[in-house]
Amino acid sequence: MAKTQLNVRVDEATAEAARQRALQRGMSVNRYIEELVRQDAGEVGRTFVEAASDFMKQYESVFVEEFGAEREGKR
Repeated sequence: MAKTQLNVRVDEATAEAARQRALQRGMSVNRYIEELVRQDAGEVGRTFVEAASDFMKQYESVFVEEFGAEREGKR
C-alpha cells in the first residue's frame, strides 16, 4: 500500500505522550498513530470478524460433528 505523508500539529504534551506510548510498544510514532486511526476507524474489528467468520466456515464440519447438526443455528 502506498504511503501518504500527513502533517499534524499537536501541543508538546500530546507529542511527548505519543512518543512515550510508541516507545513503550516498540514502534515508531508514525506506526503508533497509524494503528490508533485504524482502530478508531474500526478496521481492526472488521478484520477480527472476517477472520472469525473464515475460521467458522473452515471448521464448520468439526463443530457439527462435536455438537450435532440439530443445534446448528439454534441459540
